Parts: sequence; C-alpha cells; structure tokens
Amino acid sequence: MKKIFFIATILFALLTSAKNSQAQVSIGLNVNIGSQPVWGPVGYDYVDYYYLPDIDVYYYVPRHQYIYLAGGRWIFAASLPYRYHSYNLYSGYKVVINDPRPYLHADVYRVRYAPYRGRHDQVIIRNSNDPKYYVVKGHPKYNGHDNGNHNGFFKGGNGNGGGNGNGRGNGGNGRGNGGGNGKGHGKH
Repeated sequence: MKKIFFIATILFALLTSAKNSQAQVSIGLNVNIGSQPVWGPVGYDYVDYYYLPDIDVYYYVPRHQYIYLAGGRWIFAASLPYRYHSYNLYSGYKVVINDPRPYLHADVYRVRYAPYRGRHDQVIIRNSNDPKYYVVKGHPKYNGHDNGNHNGFFKGGNGNGGGNGNGRGNGGNGRGNGGGNGKGHGKH
C-alpha cells in the first residue's frame, strides 16, 4: 500500500511540474501585433525594430519612433524628416530586427540588407486578410469592423500623409508628392 501511495505521489508531482512548466512557457511569449503599424510586413507576432534599407532608417515599434542619422547623430522622431517625403512606407521593403539598438551597428545591417533595396514584394498588414491583424489600428477591418475603409482605401485626407499623394509629415500633416493613390488615412 505504501508503494502505491509513493508512486501516486511521484506521478502527481511530475504532472503538476509539467503543467507549471507549460504555463511558464506561454507566459513568456511576447506578442505586439496591435502595436505594429499597418505598413509593417505580415508574418511577425513580435517586432522591436524595422529597418528600411531604401532610406537607411530604423523604426522602433514600442515607441512608434523613426531613428535616422543626421549630422553624425541618431535622431529619434515621430515622423520621417522632409528629405524622405517621397518615400512610400507601404511599398518599401521592411526588415524585422529584434536585436537591441540595431542602429548602433548600422554598418552591419546596411551591408547585410543591401540586397533588399528597391524591393516592393512584401505583403503588409493593411492588405492582410488574416484576422490576427484586425487589432492593428488603421487596418480596414480594425476590431472586426469594415469601418467604411473599402478595401484599404481610407476615408479622410488625400494620400497617406494628409497631403495630396504619398506624403509624410508630423502627425500625418506632411506634404505629399502629388499623384496620390486614392484616399489616405492621414496618420501612419
């Protein structure tokens, strides 16, 4: 009888520790899909940084900040500077980097991702039909609703920056480059 009790106790302890270890694994998973911008690429549950090889700029997802070099210093800003006003975040290639402060090793990333310059073949969150991306603000089906965005063409300002065309600017009020691609959402 003591042997049966002893074996049952050991089995109980093993089962309990197995359940706890599974719980610890699921708690340790990082997900920040809802923090990613709609112009980010699909396929990533967690992103720290995007590297934009076309313009040699980083984007820090947790703080929604662009990081670019100006005058030998790294600048952290809520929007891209005017010199990138014609850059289209929606079509430019983005590389996901989950290393801490990758801009401090810019030479490494610049060389490593040079082959991605000029590529425009990434599927972005805004154009995804995967329901896990509906939590991203600006997605046409944000929170499961159509929001009247009509397949990714947003109501609001003209162009992606609030100006005519694909403009960028502070708070989405930047000047565009003309042409445009339909209605823009005014913020990025």
